[in-house]
Amino acid sequence: MDKTVSGGSVKGCIIPPSSKSYAQRAIALSLLAKGRSTLRNIEFCKDTRSALKCIEALGAKVSFIDDSTITIDGGLNPALDTLHVGESGLATRLFTPIAALHSSPICIKGEGTLLHRPMMLMIEPLRELGVEVLDGGGYLPIQVKGPIHGGRIEVDGSFSSQFITGLLLALPLALEDTTLIVKSPVSTPYIDMTIDTARIFGVDILHNEGDYTEFFIKGRQQYKPVDLAIEGDWSGASSMLVAGAIAGEVTINNISTLSKQADTAICRALERAGAGIIIEENSITVSKRPLRAFSFDATHCPDLFPALAALAAAAEGESTIIGTSRLKHKESDRALTICQEYEKLGIKVDISEDDIMKIQGGEIHPTTTFSHHDHRIAMSVAISALRCNGEVMIENAECVEKSYPTFFEDLESIILR
Repeated sequence: MDKTVSGGSVKGCIIPPSSKSYAQRAIALSLLAKGRSTLRNIEFCKDTRSALKCIEALGAKVSFIDDSTITIDGGLNPALDTLHVGESGLATRLFTPIAALHSSPICIKGEGTLLHRPMMLMIEPLRELGVEVLDGGGYLPIQVKGPIHGGRIEVDGSFSSQFITGLLLALPLALEDTTLIVKSPVSTPYIDMTIDTARIFGVDILHNEGDYTEFFIKGRQQYKPVDLAIEGDWSGASSMLVAGAIAGEVTINNISTLSKQADTAICRALERAGAGIIIEENSITVSKRPLRAFSFDATHCPDLFPALAALAAAAEGESTIIGTSRLKHKESDRALTICQEYEKLGIKVDISEDDIMKIQGGEIHPTTTFSHHDHRIAMSVAISALRCNGEVMIENAECVEKSYPTFFEDLESIILR
């Protein structure tokens, strides 16, 4: 599916989809909690549906109550010997340790761009925990056979926090206590989300506050079923907030600035760029003002890079964004993809320096772009197109279904005609 976005002003209110990061964590723990959990305010994007398929394969019963509510009868008792995780990196790294809790062999399979994303950092730690692992040369498919014993292990956290999340949620059910040492942790707000979700389900994960290098997880614990509403998604909201900053005014409702989600950091970037911001209890409004170049470290919130690129392209001067090393193995090589697609739009992007992206603000040119099958690239280009004196076409725009299926409908609803 191709989408064309014309230049224009925006004004209006949007309710973003629920956080798929929180949703996938809650879905996983609903599997591990014996009894019935109710999850409300869920957006059934592709990644969320992949997580639901995984827990059904692992023995959960999922019932759809309405278009945003499900019940999950938990209990780890695999019904199938294969988990199909789709293109979800989080589902892969989340459900591989969970599958390894069971004594039967289970194969984890993916599709699309996920098949080219490295999984090697999961393999040795799982083996040290007593899991039998058959790997595909460090890529999917991977087969695991538990149970997880526990003990003391070290994990390289410099690549992603997603496997740390999988371990932290699985290890409370291990046969023994575990001390988990994490070297060079990144995306630490996502670890906070993991610990917070485990707490909601009745399990405490111990670590020194502000220090994400050592965790103690007591074994043989039990998760408890919950009734939980999933909060709004800051990752999806970030693009729409940038739309307000560069093209008019946008209010995002049903979202909390007190959230532990990493992408609340978009507020700091918008403030540094000079956008107008009004924060209320469950909403945030961003309005257009003259934007200035800004510097921002996105190491711990790499999913913001595409939205930050749209913001920087609209700012006067050269903006600097740190953390490009985190972008290599996303749905696309995002640093390179941003360079390629923003060059088509007439924007100069420089990634020649290690771990740094520099973006020179400028006018947006009419052109045809390609999403590279990356949902966040498609959204970024669509937002930048609002500044175009003409039209920008986005090829393969249907990839937004991965996280924000109604993105283009929501965007159209706030464009002034």
